[in-house]
Amino acid sequence: MINLQELRYFVAVAERLHFGRAAEACHVTQPTLSGQLRKLEQQLGVKLFERTNKRVALTTIGEQILPYARRVLEEANALASVAAATSDPLTAPLKLGVIPTLAPYLMPLLLGPLRETYPDLTIELWEDITRSLIELLRVQRLDAALIATEIEESDLRAVDLFDEPFLAALPKTHALAKRKRVSEADLAQDLLVLADGHCLATQSLTACGGNGRDMRSFQAASLETLVSMVANGYGTTLVPSLAANTFEGRSVVLRPLSGHASRTVRLTSRKTFPRQKALRALEKTVREVVTKALSLQ
Repeated sequence: MINLQELRYFVAVAERLHFGRAAEACHVTQPTLSGQLRKLEQQLGVKLFERTNKRVALTTIGEQILPYARRVLEEANALASVAAATSDPLTAPLKLGVIPTLAPYLMPLLLGPLRETYPDLTIELWEDITRSLIELLRVQRLDAALIATEIEESDLRAVDLFDEPFLAALPKTHALAKRKRVSEADLAQDLLVLADGHCLATQSLTACGGNGRDMRSFQAASLETLVSMVANGYGTTLVPSLAANTFEGRSVVLRPLSGHASRTVRLTSRKTFPRQKALRALEKTVREVVTKALSLQ
C-alpha cells in the first residue's frame, strides 16, 4: 500500500532532480530515500525516474503521476489542519453569525479584547436575521451565532450571555422627551419597528403592547433607518443599550423605560460542535466587554 512518506520523497526528488538534496530536505539519508522510492515504483509497477551518474529525470509516467501525488499531499495536509483545529480549538477561525441589531454595536467592542486574550482565534463574521442564522448553524455553515430569541430546535444549544435593556428613542420635540423615564405603553401610538424577520420588531411590539397593524408603513430594514426617521419627527422607537453611543448627536433623545423592557442575548451552537473551548472563550469575553460597556452608561 502506498504511504504518504513515499509520496513526499517522490515529490521532493521530482522538484530537485537530485537524490542528495531531496534527502537533505526530507531529513533522511539518501539510501533511505532511494529505498522508499524503489518500493513506491514496485507498488505502482512503473519507473518514476531515469537515473544516471550525472543526472536524474522524470519518466513520462512520472510526470503524469506528479500532479496527483501533490494533490494527495495537499489534501492530507488539509485533513491534518482540520484535526489540529479540533485538538487545539483556539487556533482555527470561528464562523460566527450575529443579528444586525447587535453586530454593529457589540463587535467593535469585542474583537480587540478577543484578539488580545486569544491571539490565534480569529472570527469570521456573518450578519443576518435570526431565522437565517439558525438555518446556517444547522447545515454547518456557521459554528455559532449571537441571537436574542429563544430557540426551539432540539439539535441546538443556547447559553444566556447578558440582558440588554431597551431605551426609548424620541424626537427632541416629542412630548415624552421631557420625562426622565418613559412608559413602554406610551410609545405604542407612534412606534416605528423593523421589518418582519428582525427579532427586535417583535420584541418592541411586545414590550409596548402593540400588534403591528398600524405600523406596517413605518417598517424599516435597519435600526439606523429607524433612528433617522425618529430624528426627523416621524415617530418613536426602541434601541438596544449597546447602540446608545452610536446615536448620540442624531437629534434624538434616549430615555430609560419605566418597565425595564430588555432582550436576552444568547450564544447558540450545535450540541455536537466539538470546539467548546473556543465557545467558552467567546462567551467569557462577550460578558466582560458588555458588563464594562453597560456600566459606563
